[in-house]
Amino acid sequence: MSKNRIITLLTDFGLSDVYVGVIKGTIAQINPQVKVIDITHDIPAQNIAAGRFCLMNAYAYFPTETVHIAVVDPGVGSSRRGVAIQCANCFLVGPDNGLFSGVLSRESALALAKRSEGKPSKRIAIVELTNPQYWRTTQPSSTFHGRDIFAAAGAHLATGVRLEELGDAIDPASLVQLQIPNCAVTATGIVGCVQYCDRFGNLITNIPEHCIKSNNWSVKIDRISDTISIPSGKTYSDSKPGDLVAIIGSEGWVEISVNGGSAQSVLKLEFGAIVKLVFDFNN
Repeated sequence: MSKNRIITLLTDFGLSDVYVGVIKGTIAQINPQVKVIDITHDIPAQNIAAGRFCLMNAYAYFPTETVHIAVVDPGVGSSRRGVAIQCANCFLVGPDNGLFSGVLSRESALALAKRSEGKPSKRIAIVELTNPQYWRTTQPSSTFHGRDIFAAAGAHLATGVRLEELGDAIDPASLVQLQIPNCAVTATGIVGCVQYCDRFGNLITNIPEHCIKSNNWSVKIDRISDTISIPSGKTYSDSKPGDLVAIIGSEGWVEISVNGGSAQSVLKLEFGAIVKLVFDFNN
């Protein structure tokens, strides 16, 4: 049955070259009626962790059965697999390099919650994109699978082609997992890490709001020469201009910010840097 599912695009291609336009042209050749929405094309080049984070935080805002084509693919042309994934709430198309691990962790948690409530939940189904009938060409470029395989396969999915027609089924346990450290809750606080830095220089941690058990808390950063203590606030303006503040961001993660500035520029922290959230139960 013909469908017109929404397609989203997330890449590290930027907009100064023709790559994004060519992908959209490939999709339009297969299904000119499909709606294509750009999530972002400004993922830092080859930064799979940033792509994982952005897709994980964006996908839930789209209708069920949206096809998310994501291409942050430093291993293009190598032995890494191209995959299509059907979850309860969406389809994912792109390289098997950990890019989808954030979405899949959330989808797995939602399915587990449903089962614990006695409600039915769909199993995740995955295929390797081995059927060239649904590629743009049977001789894809070794440097542009986004155009020749992922865009074409995603467009066919959006039109209603069944997942299993795109290739061979694979075990979900065999997917590459991007290793993001879990935050650890202690009696006095939470130990986490930086998982993303946005264009404003906000350092977004992997500490979720629901783990915070006190209304009074601060963040500490241990450096070689000293320890920086950052007070918590509700908004960026809860600190003086130029001062650091720790807040809960719009997606429910603890983030470190500077009022009117860049926390990343001030602290020089990168992906994986350790962050400690400390409870103050005396106030």
